[in-house]
Amino acid sequence: MAAPGEALTAVDAAWLRMDRPTNRMMICGVMLLDERIGLSAFRQLVRERMLCFHRLRQRVAGAHASPRWELDPHFDLGWHVRHMALPGAAGDGLQEAMSNLVSRPLDPGKPMWQFHLVDLPHGSAIVLRIHHCYADGFALLHVIDTMLDPDPAHPRAPPRDVSAPAPQRSALERLLGPVTSAAGDAVRATLALAGDGATLLAHPLRALDRARSGADLLVQAGLIAAMTPDAATRLKGTVGVAKRVAWAPPLALREVKAVAAALACSVNDVLVSCVAGALRGYLLDAGDALGGAGIRALVPVNLRPPGPLVELGNRFGLVFLDLPVDVDDPVARVLEVHRRMDALKQSRQPWVALGILAAMGVAPQPVRERVLDVLAANASLVLTNVHGQDQARYLAGKRVAQQMFWVPQAGGIGVGASILSYNGQVSFGLVADALRVPDPAALAQRFAAEFEHLVLAVLLMPWPTKP
Repeated sequence: MAAPGEALTAVDAAWLRMDRPTNRMMICGVMLLDERIGLSAFRQLVRERMLCFHRLRQRVAGAHASPRWELDPHFDLGWHVRHMALPGAAGDGLQEAMSNLVSRPLDPGKPMWQFHLVDLPHGSAIVLRIHHCYADGFALLHVIDTMLDPDPAHPRAPPRDVSAPAPQRSALERLLGPVTSAAGDAVRATLALAGDGATLLAHPLRALDRARSGADLLVQAGLIAAMTPDAATRLKGTVGVAKRVAWAPPLALREVKAVAAALACSVNDVLVSCVAGALRGYLLDAGDALGGAGIRALVPVNLRPPGPLVELGNRFGLVFLDLPVDVDDPVARVLEVHRRMDALKQSRQPWVALGILAAMGVAPQPVRERVLDVLAANASLVLTNVHGQDQARYLAGKRVAQQMFWVPQAGGIGVGASILSYNGQVSFGLVADALRVPDPAALAQRFAAEFEHLVLAVLLMPWPTKP
């Protein structure tokens, strides 16, 4: 059990303080089940499989001063796991319900997460909303997986809680990490940029190796600082409270892998290129002039060390990826994404971004708001790709047919795109501000169409033949 009054890490505090009425820092996800599940059975599953994590029974106190975790003395599972009626027709009704939930804030006086159980004509939908300060998508996927069983005939035992958090640290220590004076100024500068990355906290001596990369970290910080604002399109600008969600028909993962193998690139390269193609077609049809320029996406990068999850919270960096929306040919677009992703994999941008987030967690509000606005001006959407389970999972004996999730945006960014692979299929979800993209379904449907165009282009390529 965590100690009373445990302080939020600087990065978790940053996500808490980035909340705006027009952009809630909330991760939303949905699981579609083949069969219906009762409310009481689902609540019992949550009690046994989720409340083992002590963090989920805690709320945030002192959010505007020194935020800290404290146990909710009036925790009510009935409030956190609720039944919700479905408006309208089955398909459109679920989409409308998801849009309303994404736009609705969580109660800061309680642990900021909720499940909503929705009855469908031939199954159930389970919607999760959780504030980003509790966990990033990589940690949240672990929590969700503990609720699911590979074999419905052999349910898992309740999971163990993740290890107790580290002792409280001052704001400066949370920003710099466990640095001693013997490590020298170079290590201090590196850690200041790297924030409280999990690897450095777990293995402080590795900071000496990181120090050798201090120059590159400074270069990457300079590149971010010198970025010009992203191209002016309808994807960003003034945003409102109302959000809209949509999703595309899932792709067969084996087909995506086949295309990736044929082009000697990664599955991620193929999927990101399909996102770029969908954005290109949507913007051109809407009358936006691309002007021969790309559109930047903020892409999360997991910075947790290999091995089992040891804590929740946020341990990821961000990179700015220029999407080649100016490239018309689908094969050339994939190869360009591959080239740009390879270059980013060699950079220290994720550590720089983590350091910026840590600084935002302890900075005064005027400084924090200014940094957030500058960062948001450099990108037009948030794009994340998460690899889920390769085989089907079961929730209380009911098969999970599909999983999707939606990520929050910051500042004036109006679009978030999420890719999730599960059980041999790839799902694409989209959340958009109603003022920026009022018809996200039209954009989401282009994702699968772009993949079909790519498959056709690959099949028509001149292939070598045997003599």
